[in-house]
Amino acid sequence: MDLEPTDFDRLMFFEHACKAAEAEYVKNPTDADNLTRWGGALLELSQFQNFPESKKMTEDAVSKLEEALEVNPKKHDTLWCLGNAHTTQAFLIPDRVEAKVYFDKAAKYFQQAVDEDPLNELYLKSLEVAAKAPELHVELHKHGFGQQQQAATAGSSTSSGTKTQKKKKSSDLKYDIFGWIILAVGIVAWVGFAKSNLPPPPPPPPPR
Repeated sequence: MDLEPTDFDRLMFFEHACKAAEAEYVKNPTDADNLTRWGGALLELSQFQNFPESKKMTEDAVSKLEEALEVNPKKHDTLWCLGNAHTTQAFLIPDRVEAKVYFDKAAKYFQQAVDEDPLNELYLKSLEVAAKAPELHVELHKHGFGQQQQAATAGSSTSSGTKTQKKKKSSDLKYDIFGWIILAVGIVAWVGFAKSNLPPPPPPPPPR
């Protein structure tokens, strides 16, 4: 897989994050912060994988995040990350009805995150884009999700310069939602590591 330098940096960062979280888990398996960082890092890494690996890695992320909620059910950043994980799962499912189950779960977790931290703009934005997610799902699978996933894998922070072109509407919608989710998870995961005692590598690049 050919990666842009910024994407390679992201890949290396989150691989490091997963290894650090796994090592910390051995020492303290009930650290909700660490479990949340682990789940967020797995979710980021899933964007660089092929379909089967992406699905498995997303399921692992959900498992870690649910484990964190068992420790602290009201942890808003975990609730938010879990909403993103279910959103990612939904996009990997071609069937609209089956995908809606995951979109509904995602919306529920986003709402719970907002309930716990009502002024958090990131959570409020996630609730907003979650309402558009089913529309995006239809567009992606109508045009062949394999090609769309490759575009997401190559870099979700694509320039918005083509947004004036009507024919790019569905692509722009993808970057508006999918890119926002993944970049936001990456930033949150990095901040989590920065606050921990583990020295993180440089943060992922901001969206352009």
